[in-house]
Amino acid sequence: MKKSTEILSVLLLLLAIYWVFKSMMPGYTRGEQVSETAFSTDRALLHIKKLSEAPHGVGFTGHKMVREYIVEELDKMGLESQLQQGYTAGDWANFSEAVNILARIKGSGDGKALLLLSHYDSSPHSSLGASDAGSGVATILEGVRAFLSAGKTPLNDVIILFTDAEELGLNGADLFVNKHPWAKEIGLVLNFEARGSGGPGYMLIETNQGNTRLIKEFTAANPKYPVANSLAYSIYKMLPNDTDLTVFREDADIDGLNFAFIDDHFDYHTVKDDFERLDRTTLAHQGSYLMPLLSHFSKINLNDLKSAADDIYFNMPFFRLVSYPFTWIWPLYFIALGLFIVLLITGFQRKMLQPGEIAKSFIPLLTVLLINGLLGYYSWPLLKWLYPQYQDILQGFTYNGHAYIAAFAALATAVCFWTFQSFRRLNTQHLLVAAITFWLVVCAATSVYLPGAAFILIPVYSLLAALMVYIDQPDPNVYLMVVLAVPALWIFAPLIQMFPVGLGLKMMIAATLVTTMVFLLLLPLFGTFRRKSGWGYIGLLLFVGCMVFAHFKADFSKDRAKPTSLIYILDADSNTAQWATYEHVLSPWTSQYLGTGKSAPETASETALSSKYATAFTKMVTAPIKEIPAPDIIKSRDTVIGESRLLDLVITPKRAVNRLEIFTETKAFSEVHINQIPLPREYLETRSSGKLLTHFISNNNETRLSVIIPKDEKLELTLFEASNDLLTNPLFSVPPRPDDAIPMPFVLNDAVVVRKTIRF
Repeated sequence: MKKSTEILSVLLLLLAIYWVFKSMMPGYTRGEQVSETAFSTDRALLHIKKLSEAPHGVGFTGHKMVREYIVEELDKMGLESQLQQGYTAGDWANFSEAVNILARIKGSGDGKALLLLSHYDSSPHSSLGASDAGSGVATILEGVRAFLSAGKTPLNDVIILFTDAEELGLNGADLFVNKHPWAKEIGLVLNFEARGSGGPGYMLIETNQGNTRLIKEFTAANPKYPVANSLAYSIYKMLPNDTDLTVFREDADIDGLNFAFIDDHFDYHTVKDDFERLDRTTLAHQGSYLMPLLSHFSKINLNDLKSAADDIYFNMPFFRLVSYPFTWIWPLYFIALGLFIVLLITGFQRKMLQPGEIAKSFIPLLTVLLINGLLGYYSWPLLKWLYPQYQDILQGFTYNGHAYIAAFAALATAVCFWTFQSFRRLNTQHLLVAAITFWLVVCAATSVYLPGAAFILIPVYSLLAALMVYIDQPDPNVYLMVVLAVPALWIFAPLIQMFPVGLGLKMMIAATLVTTMVFLLLLPLFGTFRRKSGWGYIGLLLFVGCMVFAHFKADFSKDRAKPTSLIYILDADSNTAQWATYEHVLSPWTSQYLGTGKSAPETASETALSSKYATAFTKMVTAPIKEIPAPDIIKSRDTVIGESRLLDLVITPKRAVNRLEIFTETKAFSEVHINQIPLPREYLETRSSGKLLTHFISNNNETRLSVIIPKDEKLELTLFEASNDLLTNPLFSVPPRPDDAIPMPFVLNDAVVVRKTIRF
């Protein structure tokens, strides 16, 4: 092949990759004139600016301000809003008072209602919540405004619900589903969420049964930029899901669709989740989902969206969402297998295939899978060794994470080119037989164990077509091979990025292996290349370039701020105090207090507070004693009835606090109530950590704890009462963080903690 033809074919591949990413999201033009009946990203941004002015977790001052703003906006639309207020502990024993915001658009029919759902609280402590989930609230407010502007009465009632305390344990959703009469009237939920500050919004289904009817109606609604696939759906069903929509599915068997974006994961739950960093095209994408779906589901019968069957589905440019029944999986597979057998017989008859050469062709295939699997597996440990500060980014996705994905995808590609260049004496048709055999084995395995991924068979048909061409003409048309490569690129290119972005760079192995598998699908084209080693060196150059770029972006700055943590812990029993941190690499700001500190002792686990990722303190050092009052603990009842002991405690804060955690090693609880709300029995039976419960306190309320234990059981409770005021408390003189530092998310931070143990 001419060098110019090779270059042009690669450029066409790059164009196909560019197009698949380009087609996933709508564009955004600031100040674009949009009709009153259409969704306006600019109008939605006005809401986000108001919603993200201050942290607004439960119990924070900004929390009430956000609630009042939402109610005011609903009132402006002529909707009668209402508040649902109550206590709940959810499924995670995180107790709080939730205040849900509701409104309703009355329809002309009497069928099931459509629910538009998002949550308005931000993560506790520092998150501004522009994306999570201010974007969801703003999308719904703007979408409802546009919908009402059309002046049409829907067939179905449309309920708007902004839940509270989602970040604490889906508490607001639990309160609504189990306590509000409207919950029984809902036929479908559309939930808008975020786990980062950018990227496409992925559609994920929540259903206890099959998805066929939901996919059919989603397709009929015809959103312009669907980003969804049944592989993610299958994985999602296997994971412990934790969005508000999960409560609707588990507690009330109500189906729904999640729309969540996950890119720029490093902003998740941080103070950097602000108005400026929210990707405008991402917000436009959420709006492009809501408007057609609101129009469609508000006018169809929602009484029966259940289905026993599942559909395979995936998105592709031009075709939008492609779907077909699970019942097609094995017929399509056996058709592919039959075609492969026919091609093998034909190849042997024409002397174009030799068994020995086919056997040798598995060597480079297995070699690249092994090498690139190892590269991906060890990449994240290596990066953390080279840059220890990455350990403090608990999301597992660094600010320069996209550069690392590009780097290791390029390196995996280089390994493929070099390896297959080393086996250049093997004819392409023999390599294709090995590749098809491998892919058919993978497709068979996914069809059995992960059927939602069965659409990966589609590019195998292109591979079979290429083998047919090679058997007929060993020197095929290069541009035909480019065309046959497009399905593989359109289906798999987004997956190379999706796994490390969504699950952290620890999943780089998925990126390197998927890159390798795509290379195998492109062998019909690359088999025509005479300079494979040259393209390998280009891949290596790209790897080096991306790594150099990432290196210069590895240090922290104002835009790439370092997560930092500092906690003051007073032990009221021993009258001792300690500074503690979760940082592995101390920032200059934290070093003022822990610079001479030693690694946290093994006994620090006794002091470890609950957190999203079970993070433990890394360093502790003795701190000066401050006069901080411990909570009052009054035993109001201690009675033995039969074989059970009933114990009631009242814990009253003596200072302004935000959170109370209670730990115990006792397992034998028959019942536990907090402020008359029972903790779920399943939680009591399965809890593995020492945590008994967490009370996220509003208005400095007291905690009333009632427990039932065996009469001979000894009970020891360790209380951690925390206030998030370390930087403003007059007893301390902690300076503000510098611009290149932010509070570490997912852990208790900037807190004054009093530890107290009581025994009964």
